[in-house]
Amino acid sequence: MDLKKIKAPVSTVTYDRNQIDEQTDNIYESISIISRRAEQINSEIKKELIEKLEEFATYNDSLEEIFENKEQIEVSKFYEKLPKPYALAIQEWLDDKIYFRNTEDDSKV
Repeated sequence: MDLKKIKAPVSTVTYDRNQIDEQTDNIYESISIISRRAEQINSEIKKELIEKLEEFATYNDSLEEIFENKEQIEVSKFYEKLPKPYALAIQEWLDDKIYFRNTEDDSKV
C-alpha cells in the first residue's frame, strides 16, 4: 500500500449515506465491510511502522542514556500525519477498490 498516493481526508468528513450503501443496498453491511478493511489497513500500517522504527532501535538497559534520533522522529511524524485507517477504508470503498462477497448468497446457490 502506497500511503503517499491515497487521497483520503485527514479530518472528519460527512459522507452521503446513499453513496456508502450504494454497492450493498444495506448501510450496516457496508459499514461492516468498511470496518473490516480499516482493521486490515491499521494492522498493515502498524507492521510497517514497527519495521521502520526497529531500524533505529538501541538495546540499552541504562535509563540514563536516552538518545533522540531525528530520523526516528521524522518517521513517527510522517505516520502521525497520515489519514486514519477508517478514512482510507471509506475512500477505497467509494473508489470501488474493496472486493467483497456475501457468503449467505453463495450458500443458497
